[in-house]
Amino acid sequence: MTYGRLIAILALFISSLSIYWMSPPSAKASNPNLMRFIQVSAKTREDRSRLNHAGLSIEAVRSDSVWGFASASVLNRLEKSGEKILGNFDLSVGRGGHEGIFDFPQYDSNFHNYNETLSELKMLQSQNADIVKVQSIGKSLEGRDLWALHINTEPQALQTGQSNKPGAIFMGAHHAREHVSVEIPLRLAAYLLSNRADSKISAMLASRDLWIIPMVNPDGAEYDIATGSYQYWRKNRRPNGDGTFGVDLNRNYSFHWGTGGSDTDTSSDVYMGTAPFSEPETQVIRDFVGAHLNAKVLLTFHTFSELVLYPWGHTYDKIGDKIGTKQDYNVFKTMAETMAQWNGYTPEQSSDLYIASGDTTDWAYGEHGMFAFTFEMSPNQSAGAGGFYPGEGILDKVFNDNLKPCLYLIDSADNPYKTLNHQPSMWLKNLIEPSIPNGF
Repeated sequence: MTYGRLIAILALFISSLSIYWMSPPSAKASNPNLMRFIQVSAKTREDRSRLNHAGLSIEAVRSDSVWGFASASVLNRLEKSGEKILGNFDLSVGRGGHEGIFDFPQYDSNFHNYNETLSELKMLQSQNADIVKVQSIGKSLEGRDLWALHINTEPQALQTGQSNKPGAIFMGAHHAREHVSVEIPLRLAAYLLSNRADSKISAMLASRDLWIIPMVNPDGAEYDIATGSYQYWRKNRRPNGDGTFGVDLNRNYSFHWGTGGSDTDTSSDVYMGTAPFSEPETQVIRDFVGAHLNAKVLLTFHTFSELVLYPWGHTYDKIGDKIGTKQDYNVFKTMAETMAQWNGYTPEQSSDLYIASGDTTDWAYGEHGMFAFTFEMSPNQSAGAGGFYPGEGILDKVFNDNLKPCLYLIDSADNPYKTLNHQPSMWLKNLIEPSIPNGF
């Protein structure tokens, strides 16, 4: 990250946040929820993993350092352990202002808040009632429904929610501040349904069972825009009983939970919770996925960095070294590299970035054998790219970049192993141009 990029990120705070350069940890110690944006020396994946395990939420990687969010207690721990802190901004993140607005800043009005997301899902259902059903698959900690859009051409499957067709699951917003990750699955649903008359799309829909869950963390997503200004909130809204709030939902899944790259410090952005599946939101996903094992592929959208990630995240071992098969590893690697040809992202095993345990994709593959991927979408980490809040102008590009990868996953759902010999570029080369309804 360049100095210019850092200034661009911090500029987003000026209207509502107090910023101090190199202020001491004691300055805001009375509020354990306040976050600091820090730069720490780190040159290898092992360095990054050590910092992540110490509670730093790594958000940008340079050749010699990382930038990330740390609470005062996490920063104190890093300093005591001898880590070299290169930069330190004290940010009044997640507090202040008037809650109750629950909407995006006017300059990002094309993003969808919770109620608008539901309205768009219901509109898609009303326009395609013969093949679409919107349903709640459970409730969040604060009682909000987790909504899923089900696409299936068989009326019985829509009625029961069960199908024998090969399935694919798409999810967004495990992390509250990653609002782009809500918009892309919404646009994917709109694209498929608005182009259902096209012979290729029609054949795809007739042969697949599709589920789109655009907002896994509705409480956190709403809290991030509760004041009308961005709060840089990541976790859910669990009261931890000590004045802190939130569990990182993408550290709360059970497969090798708590074995690295997560934290027991409740103030940390990577706090893993008191136990695997301690949170209602991850319990909902656990039960939903467990009830839909016809799905062989799963994609969870995140931002940012432009990466295609696949298991394992909890270990540097490759799939097949100790768990799984080397053929599965080859499938993951082939699929990731193929999708990266289209979206221009970097394909890699998750732990090559840093160790992180208890995440969605490790669990989906380790527990259920699903070929599960994480897209860390645009922007990249260049100066002024916008980080978590890149502006609504980026949405068309992000969707267009990821349309073919998403369709490739849907096509692969009947047998992911076929990707080792399949030539997807031939199947997709004449794909119709992206087209979605106005309003998205």
